[in-house]
Order: sequence, then structure tokens, then C-alpha cells
Amino acid sequence: MDPPLMMKTFVLQALIMLAIVSVTMLSCEAQSLQLRVGFYSETCPDTEAIVRSVVNDAVSSDPNMAAILLRLHFHDCFVAGCDGSILIENGEESEKNAFGHQGVRGFDVIERAKTELEQTCPGVVSCADIVALAARDAVVLANGPSYGVPTGRRDGLVSNKSLANEMPDVSDSIFQLKSKFQNKGLSPKDLVLLSAAHTIGTTACFFMTRRLYNFMPGGGSDPSISPEFLPVLKSRCPENGDVNVRLAMDDGSEREFDKHILQNIRAGFAVLESDARLADDEDTRTVINSYFGPMFVPSFESEFVDSIVKMGQIGVKTGSLGQIRRTCSSFN
Repeated sequence: MDPPLMMKTFVLQALIMLAIVSVTMLSCEAQSLQLRVGFYSETCPDTEAIVRSVVNDAVSSDPNMAAILLRLHFHDCFVAGCDGSILIENGEESEKNAFGHQGVRGFDVIERAKTELEQTCPGVVSCADIVALAARDAVVLANGPSYGVPTGRRDGLVSNKSLANEMPDVSDSIFQLKSKFQNKGLSPKDLVLLSAAHTIGTTACFFMTRRLYNFMPGGGSDPSISPEFLPVLKSRCPENGDVNVRLAMDDGSEREFDKHILQNIRAGFAVLESDARLADDEDTRTVINSYFGPMFVPSFESEFVDSIVKMGQIGVKTGSLGQIRRTCSSFN
């Protein structure tokens, strides 16, 4: 072979090998940046035990805290990803002040867990991971399924209420709900399963007024409410009554994490308007019906776990992105 040609061939082969090595290294780096169960097993092995203890104490003091912490995880993930942005206190523009986050609580529980973790292994565990772990522990305390939580999230560097404009709303149509979930990479099945988290906890009459007394078109009450259930709801949330009065979102089973809420939705006993809308669409209605037979019935608990783990990976920051906050309410 001609020497110049041999040299060109050698250079070409070297470039190809370099490209292969570079791609492999990038692939390995990408894999190393993924969330994984047990992320803190070496750097802070007591992480999950510490979070669990704090959550146990909080739920013992306030049984509604289980639902509150589960809701906090959802609201965090749906704005700028699961990065703890909802925890930040940076004035009027803080994300937590967004209209779509009304009633969201549990910030103090996350901060207590963070304080204990900072004493044990400072600068290691992110607030975003604490939120995800606390949600899992909350589900377990409501007799729901336990599951491994992939961790390794870092905390975000932005918190602004304008970013929460596309939060799912209680008065959204089923088409709006499906679209908002799809924009986050979540399917109609995920929409049903994550909405079913309303099986625990309460809501305020404030969110019921429109559905009971000014439902559009036409005004009056939402016609999808069972005639048997409508007077019950009106007695609990009378017109011009106290909008802060609270009622269970899963009538008859607000303390137990189960599929009872899906049965309520099928029967016209949904409390929240957004839950009722799940019966309006063939895709979501089919998912609901699948958990009640008559043929093979999938495990609601197992499929809920799949959906919440999937939700917990929306827009995560890993590796060199974001930071590990010293306190959850402020950037470093």
C-alpha cells in the first residue's frame, strides 16, 4: 500500500476509534447521572431512615399530613421538574405563591428532615430527594404500597410563580388535563393513577363552589354528580357558606390509600370536578374500569407505583446541574 495512503487509513481508523471511545464515555457519563435507588447508600446511608422518622412524627401529629406530603411531591414535579423549587422563599414571586399551588403545605416537614440530614451528612442530600422520599413514606403510612425511590436529584436554581401557570386545575376539562400531563411525558393512564392519589386527604369548599352552584354551561350543579350524592355535598358546602370548611376527596375512605376513589368516580360520587372528568373520556374511563374486572384485573397499587416513580423523574437535575441546598427554603 502506498505510504501516504497507509497514513490516511491509519488516521481515519484512529479518528473512528476516538469517536467510539468518546460516545462510550458520554454514554457512561449519562448513565452515571441517572437517578437510582440507594443513591446515598455510601455518602449518607441513614438518609431514608431519617426522612421516614420525621414523616412518621409529622403524620402522628396530623393524620392529614400524609396527603399533604404526597401532594407536595406532585406540585413540585409539575413546575420546572422535581427540583425542590416549590420550597423556596424568595419574596412575592416565589413559586409557592402561584395560584395553582393554593393550599399546598408540608414545607416545614421537609425542612425538619433537611436539618437532621445536615447534622448527619452536610451538603449531601438534596431537598428534591427529601420531597420524593417523604411522599413515599406518606403513602406507606396511609396503608399504601411501599416502593424504592430513585434518588440523586439536585435542587433547582429557579423559583418563580409564573412557571406554575400550566398546573392542572380542578376545573380543567379532560382534554386540558390530558394535554397538561402529556406535556410532562405522562399518559392518560398516569393521569388516572396520579389523580387516584386523592384517595387520601381533604379539599376545601372553596374548590367546590363552582361545581355545586355555578357549573357551566347553564349554571346550577355539575350534572355528573349522582343525585344521591349532590345533597350530601351541598350540605357540607352550602351556598355562601364557609369556603374553608374541608371535606374528604374520597368520600368514605379518606384515610386509606386504595382504589375506592375510582369506584366513587364510576358511580358519580367524585368530589373534585377534575376527578369526575376522568369518567368523560374513553381513554381514562377504560383505565378506571380495568381495575374492576370482569376479566384480568391489574394491581392498582403496583401500577400507581409505576406512575409516581415516572412522575418523580420529570425534569430532574443531576450531576453538575443544580445544587445541594443547605436549607430548603433558600438558594445557597
